[in-house]
Amino acid sequence: MLALTTETSPGGRPWPTETHDVSAFDIEQYLKQRRAIIDRALDHHFKQSGRHSGNIYKAMHYGLFSGGKRLRPILMLAAGDLFGADAKSVMPFAIAMEMIHTYSLIHDDLPALDDDGLRRGQPTVHKVYGDGIALLAGDALLTEAFHVMTDPRLAQARDGKLVLSVAHEIARAAGIAGMVGGQAMDLEAEEREADVATVEYIHVRKTGALILASVRAGAILGGAAAKDLKRISRYGEFFGLGFQVADDITDVSEVPANGKEMKKATYPAVVGIAAAKSRARELLRQCLKELEPFGRKAESLRAIARAVLEAAAGKAPPAGKRQSLDKDIRS
Repeated sequence: MLALTTETSPGGRPWPTETHDVSAFDIEQYLKQRRAIIDRALDHHFKQSGRHSGNIYKAMHYGLFSGGKRLRPILMLAAGDLFGADAKSVMPFAIAMEMIHTYSLIHDDLPALDDDGLRRGQPTVHKVYGDGIALLAGDALLTEAFHVMTDPRLAQARDGKLVLSVAHEIARAAGIAGMVGGQAMDLEAEEREADVATVEYIHVRKTGALILASVRAGAILGGAAAKDLKRISRYGEFFGLGFQVADDITDVSEVPANGKEMKKATYPAVVGIAAAKSRARELLRQCLKELEPFGRKAESLRAIARAVLEAAAGKAPPAGKRQSLDKDIRS
């Protein structure tokens, strides 16, 4: 069973947290409960900032609360759990990661990039608030993420060097060496023939960097030993790439007629659906192998990898699980 608790942040404000019993592990319930506490923490933070008004604040809130599944902060909390971090020490970084991810989606949807009018079935931020406000909303979310992570009260409540290390880790993943660099390469690869090396370069950075940083941040905050940090980092690398391969497969499967996805630098476009599924299966196998030494303590990370990768890889989900679980977590 999952139980909700409320703990206090370094600044005296409550961070909603959760405990769970892995002996009765249920991935659907786990994800649902984790999303709930992350949503409450985000809502709490923005209510504290409610003195800010106007369309910029509304656009930030709209982007954050438009149906996101909170995978990256969930991974951070799960990795923190594995190494004994309490949720209150991880939560500020977890919600900051979600702000960074949301900023990237708002900018990615803009006409200058993907030019998407819908996300998760709802009008994108620039369609509701205009291109200029959407651009600024993304900028504000990115800046607010670092405002949260560098709150002096966090450094006072625990090792300041550790806080700086995690913020540095996330900054690198979000920047030119990570997500932004991958987005730039993806933009340059449009309408050009790409090979597997190019696709992996893009995926590892554009999508995988924030996923890897989420896993590493949780582990670092939990005080993971160097050997364990290397192992959990390999899990993050394999899962980050696998996540995007699975997304590529699903996108092509859902829109086979217009061929739009086949023009992008994706695994199915380069090697075909069958080989892409084979790659997803191999990445899942590698994820699970890296978690073996941690035993049942890593069940949440193990179940997340399976939930995302098994259906895309052509494997049936576990008995009793919804067929839409992989799509649900990827949305």
